Amino acid sequence: MLTSTRLVSAALLATASLAPCANPVGAQATELSQGPYQRLLIRGATVVDGTGAPPIGGTDILIEGDRIAAVRGWNGPPLEIDDADRVIDAAGMYVLPGFVDMHGHIRDQPHGLPPEYIFKLWLAHGITTVRDAASHRGIAESVELRERSERNEIVAPRIFVYARTDPAYTGEQPGWHGGPITTPETARQYVRWAAEQGVDGFKSYGFPPDIFQALVDEASEHGLGTAVHLAQVHVARLNAVDAARAGVTTLEHFYGLAEALLEDQALTDYLVDYDYRDEVDRFRGVGLLWEDVAEAGSEKWEDVMETLLASEVTLNPTFSIYNTYRDVEKALNGPWLDEYTHPGTMSLFKPSREVHAAFFYHWTTEFEVEYRNMYQAWMAFVNEFKNRGGRVTIGTDAGVGLSLYGFSFVRDLEILQEAGFTPLEAVRAGTLDGARTITEPVGGSVEFGTVEPGKLADLVLVEENPLANFKVLYATGTYHVDDDSGEIGRSRGIRYVVKDGIVYDAEGLRQDVLRLVREAKDSARWRADDHEAR
Repeated sequence: MLTSTRLVSAALLATASLAPCANPVGAQATELSQGPYQRLLIRGATVVDGTGAPPIGGTDILIEGDRIAAVRGWNGPPLEIDDADRVIDAAGMYVLPGFVDMHGHIRDQPHGLPPEYIFKLWLAHGITTVRDAASHRGIAESVELRERSERNEIVAPRIFVYARTDPAYTGEQPGWHGGPITTPETARQYVRWAAEQGVDGFKSYGFPPDIFQALVDEASEHGLGTAVHLAQVHVARLNAVDAARAGVTTLEHFYGLAEALLEDQALTDYLVDYDYRDEVDRFRGVGLLWEDVAEAGSEKWEDVMETLLASEVTLNPTFSIYNTYRDVEKALNGPWLDEYTHPGTMSLFKPSREVHAAFFYHWTTEFEVEYRNMYQAWMAFVNEFKNRGGRVTIGTDAGVGLSLYGFSFVRDLEILQEAGFTPLEAVRAGTLDGARTITEPVGGSVEFGTVEPGKLADLVLVEENPLANFKVLYATGTYHVDDDSGEIGRSRGIRYVVKDGIVYDAEGLRQDVLRLVREAKDSARWRADDHEAR
């Protein structure tokens, strides 16, 4: 929960104001980070503050410890600070709030994928807060990582732990002796137990309606959030409208939304030889389902739209994770895959019948066309939901399906723009709206997500204008032309990332990620030709 223990204390700042992270994850962390400082001045930046306000140039930002103390630009003279411990000349740079990934996974993947790799890729892309949506490593380890990040003992984003509730997970959770959730009472008991373990919320794949309602109600009573990925095995009796009416905090992906929008049928019309266990069937069926949804502006469309808006549920569409299936060959040739993908992740990217979301061993042009058409309807609904006052956030679900940590967040910004969001709206979805959605269930004030006095000092500094081209945020940068020489090169991505007033050198983070990947590939456990475990 977002309490005073979730923030860096004044005592810690007093004793560590000039020190790098104390017990960092990774031997080179002291070369990557400095601070927090008693007084850090960022001078002359163009600020995109996350609220939706236009960019403001020539702005000075004063950070004291872990907090933004002052922001001075068009509405006053430059800040006159003579005793700053550090000054960053940000003339020509753009400063944004730290990004919030609402659907991250610190995956416990095969072959020893280290959390350090995931954390540094996230930070290198400006992601300073992550909702760990399922605590794959178990509640105890996830909470420990969260607390170490809170104390800035490790190089990592701020973490919010959302525990899974599916039967296979709860039945084997160490310390929980109630078995799988099968009744409303066991749902309530599990929530109470997990709350005592320190979780911030729960991720569900759906339940019978009475069990789901008990889960959401009990979580709400404890000031904890709820996220739901409505698996197809549950949507016949619990779709997006039902979940929103139950009071869930966020609807993940698109599951349950299309089923709520069905107009001429009550249930999904699956292919006659459909088998949910076959992921080609499962994911192709999702694309086909959107062919049957009500048209925009129809009575059914309006009814679903108004119900979701009235419920104040947040949509967390995770556009980037399914984008692969619009063009698999493009995803397979991403410019970052070879250098930046750890073998532990690459093992999940290879076409496979056994690995989740790696079903593109049989993914045809026809299926891709179905997904492109699906995206048109899906994006239209999400964009209209935003235009009518609904909240939309960014989540990536990276680590499977050729979706790579950090890179997928930038891709989601691009897809939001494709869906009709202005660049400022996309940035707000990835900053302030994520911060609000995480914070509201616990009833606290929003401590991050904007560049404003009093907020936690979470910032992204980039040398080119991301509103003109989100691609400048990729760790690999993007192509650009030197106007003086005429030479074509690549930009270098984000320059600095600030979390809790600690300044991280983004280039150093990127180099450390590349080192981790090279070392894993060179280890005795891997064959360099195909990255498979020996």
